[in-house]
Amino acid sequence: MPRKIRNGTVVYNLDPLIVKDHYEIDYRHSYAQDSPFFAGLAKGRLLGSFCSKCRYTYATPRSHCCQCGRATEWRELPRDGRIHTYTVCHYGGEAFLDETPFTLVLVEFKGADTLFLSRLVGAKAEEVRIGMEVTARFAPTPSFRVTDVWFEPKLKKSKT
Repeated sequence: MPRKIRNGTVVYNLDPLIVKDHYEIDYRHSYAQDSPFFAGLAKGRLLGSFCSKCRYTYATPRSHCCQCGRATEWRELPRDGRIHTYTVCHYGGEAFLDETPFTLVLVEFKGADTLFLSRLVGAKAEEVRIGMEVTARFAPTPSFRVTDVWFEPKLKKSKT
């Protein structure tokens, strides 16, 4: 049973000693060479990195090719892809507390050699399957974070 000590510290246990300790910080972070990726998300564009020497396309930002070390170029990826694999997360960071449990997917794109990790929204865990077609969606008000993009199941066109 938690109890407050004289200076306001919340103590949960004495052996071993367990206390509640609040931590808060404002953090300035530079995206540096990845800045175009996040600016692209704010414009509803998904940008990958392309090596002109190896002809290798990364679905995630890379300033240099992992194969040959050459500087990469930005290349727009398609909005549509397929689920390569997935997992249901029952624990997540602060940004995902309201969504827990949530589904993380690795998305494969036509023309890309690597996968893109993101959330899947709009499908129950039991509906998700490998090979499922998905479409990228973007936050209407960007926060310049990777959470500005997520995927939803691609709607099938009805035959009428």
